[in-house]
Amino acid sequence: MAPTHGSRGSGRATATTLGIGVAAGLTATAGLLFGRKAATVRKIGNGHPLKHRALDLAAGALQRKYPLDAMSTYLNGFHMYADDMGRQVEATHFCIHLRHDLHQCVIFDRNAPDARLIGIEYIISEERFRGLPEDEKRLWHSHHYEVRSGILTAPGIPDMAEHAYFEDLVTTYGKTFHTWQYDRDDFPYGIPQLMMGFTEDGQAADEMIRARDARLGVSTSRKRQKRTDIPLAKRTESLP
Repeated sequence: MAPTHGSRGSGRATATTLGIGVAAGLTATAGLLFGRKAATVRKIGNGHPLKHRALDLAAGALQRKYPLDAMSTYLNGFHMYADDMGRQVEATHFCIHLRHDLHQCVIFDRNAPDARLIGIEYIISEERFRGLPEDEKRLWHSHHYEVRSGILTAPGIPDMAEHAYFEDLVTTYGKTFHTWQYDRDDFPYGIPQLMMGFTEDGQAADEMIRARDARLGVSTSRKRQKRTDIPLAKRTESLP
C-alpha cells in the first residue's frame, strides 16, 4: 500500500525535527567547548593585554592542532637528574604512539592549564634499544622498574586498560631531557638536562610518591601488587 500524503508529510516533519535536534546538539557542544576554552584562557591570561587574550581565544577555537589532537596517553611519573640522583621531580607526560616502536611525549610539571613545559621524552621498544650504539644506550633508561613498582601511572584509566597498556610499556626504554629545572628555578635557565628513571627500590623519595598519590587519588603500592603478573622480557633482570 502506497504511503499517503499525510504519512509523507509526517516523515518529513520527523526528519526536520531530528535535523534540528542534531544541529542544536552540535551547537550546544561547540558552545560548551568554546566556553571551556574561554575559561582556560582566562585562567592563564591574567596580566596579558586584552588584545592578546582575544587572539589566544580565537586561535584556540579556530585553529586545528593536529599533533596535540593525536596525543592519546596521559602518564604521571618521576624523573631524577642523571648527574644527581637526589634531585627528583614529578613529570606529567602527554604522548603520541607515533610508530609501533616509538612514542614521543611532551612533559609538563603538572596537568593544569598553566602547567610549565619542562621537557620531552622518546620511548622505544626493547628491540630498537638493543640495536643502538653503546654510547647512545647510555642516554636511555629502562621502564621495567617504573611499571612493575607502580610508580608510573595513567591517571583516570580503568585498572584493566592501564594494566594492558603497561604490559606493552614494561620492556621499553626512554630518553628524556628536561629544559626547565623547575625544582630550582622559576625560569627555564641553562641547557637541557639528561634525566633518568628509577630502577630499584629505595631510589625514589617516599614523600614525593605519597604527595602525588594523595593529589591524584592513586595508590602506588596497590598498583605494584596488581602488576606482579606483568612479564618482563626474557633477557632482562627480574624485579621484586
